[in-house]
Amino acid sequence: MRTVLITGAAGFIGSAMVRLLRAERPDWRLVSLDRLHGVGGSTANLEGTGGEGHRLVRGDIADEALVRELFEAEAIDTVLHLAAETHVDRSIAGPGAFVRSNVLGTWVLLEAARQVWAGDRATRFHQVSTDEVFGDRGQDSNVAHEDSAFAPRSPYAASKASADHLVRSYQHTWGLPVSFSWSCNNLGPRQHPEKLVPFCILRALSGQDLPLYGDGRQIRRWLHVEDHCRAILAVLEAPGQGLGYAVGPLDGTENLDLVRRLCSLLDLRRPAAAPHAARICHVADRPGHDRVYHTAADRIRAELGWEPRYNLDQALEQTLDWYLENPDWLARVGRGEDFRRWVEAWYAGRGGAG
Repeated sequence: MRTVLITGAAGFIGSAMVRLLRAERPDWRLVSLDRLHGVGGSTANLEGTGGEGHRLVRGDIADEALVRELFEAEAIDTVLHLAAETHVDRSIAGPGAFVRSNVLGTWVLLEAARQVWAGDRATRFHQVSTDEVFGDRGQDSNVAHEDSAFAPRSPYAASKASADHLVRSYQHTWGLPVSFSWSCNNLGPRQHPEKLVPFCILRALSGQDLPLYGDGRQIRRWLHVEDHCRAILAVLEAPGQGLGYAVGPLDGTENLDLVRRLCSLLDLRRPAAAPHAARICHVADRPGHDRVYHTAADRIRAELGWEPRYNLDQALEQTLDWYLENPDWLARVGRGEDFRRWVEAWYAGRGGAG
């Protein structure tokens, strides 16, 4: 039995993690910590996960007093650190929020864990990170591995790399039991519509153009959020300390191809508006846009037996169908039309997506 602090629990990946643990580890106690006013965080994302064994706390991971109180009062023995500012475009427009949340917030959690756990080895701090810390691989054959040097190229990636270094330093300096996972791009239900897939879905459904940065040939690996959460659970339960695993599919996909696949699915479900791919347009690229992320996920397959349950087409189909079946989701998370307009204004100013 564990008592798990899940940071960013009301966000996209965090809420998926809560759902998985409530279903598959019902004897674990969960303490969900979320600001509930940040980008994407909402109690609506946690609907159906309440009841005995799950406490939702509204608060900031950078609040030292609150975090320390939670560790002590709830007897936290496991941290799943998912809270983060994540969008590269927003990190370019305002990097300060990324430093505060991703770096300072991680330090606050680490300090509480170090002080309260005081060398208890039956604990674990799991750091959820991104393949972007390994930098632009330039071409798909230039593969990074878990032990490759970090080479972040955006304020977002740099803030996550800084957090990862902090976590590793607490392991080496104080013996804090830690583990890491570096995931590729995620997609799935309840994702903030500033991200490529929900952005294109919502624009397509409202008959708008689908703008892509540059030539759209940037290569990313895509993973359904549920598969990501199952990977996190596998790493968390793996024996040993200091473990680090890349998480993702074997093959990469160009952004343009991804959107075309999504458009084909939209044609089947909304044939009156077909062909949706005719709405794809190209706009000026964003500053410093990385071309390729490729971190091989061989280790997690070989050592932990993890494999994604969704291929890309299945993940796109399941994601699209969820948005079609939940047209009121933006309103329920407290964003509604004001938020939709914010997204449109954001991309009108920035240019495109991807």
